[in-house]
Amino acid sequence: MWDSIIFDLDGTLWDATDGAAVVWADEAKKYSEVKDTVTADNLKALYGLPLEEIAVRLLPSARKETALAIMRESVIRQCPYLEKDGGILYPGLIETLKELKKRYKLFIVSNCEEGYIQCFLNAHGLWDVFTDFEYPGRSGQLKAENIGNVAKRNDLKDPVYVGDTMGDFLAAAKAKVPFIYARYGFGKVEGYERAIDSFPELLTF
Repeated sequence: MWDSIIFDLDGTLWDATDGAAVVWADEAKKYSEVKDTVTADNLKALYGLPLEEIAVRLLPSARKETALAIMRESVIRQCPYLEKDGGILYPGLIETLKELKKRYKLFIVSNCEEGYIQCFLNAHGLWDVFTDFEYPGRSGQLKAENIGNVAKRNDLKDPVYVGDTMGDFLAAAKAKVPFIYARYGFGKVEGYERAIDSFPELLTF
């Protein structure tokens, strides 16, 4: 059985797309070339991808450099916004995390920039629940490599990765880590062996 659980963040632990969409849309309005409408649903469909790819797909009417500039400003602005107002935690999350912590070491690996995971931990007072976390904004590497980095850094023997997108599934496979599909999240995954339809179901494994 597993000795640790590594979590994706967006679509797995919380839904911060409403707040993020407000910030992205506000930044996009500053550029006349942008003709796209930014919504929470648009963001949900792209979460799990690297941020640069999210920016280009979210704002197809913009030049790549404009989309990336909007991304950079949005990332800077959304953390204080989300830290104040928070994202929406999935039902039973805090209670379940506290129970899981009695059995496993808990970690987060997400494709995000500097400060985003810290914003989640600050907004909901969860620093004492997670042992470690990693993300491209700090490591310069993507999800599969960061899953491996966390496992190596913390001497994990049998970790499992919980995520909600095909990108999460493929990253876990590349890192040679078992995967649990958070079916309640944003994405669609094919080929999975284990799934949960609510966060507390993790306690049944």
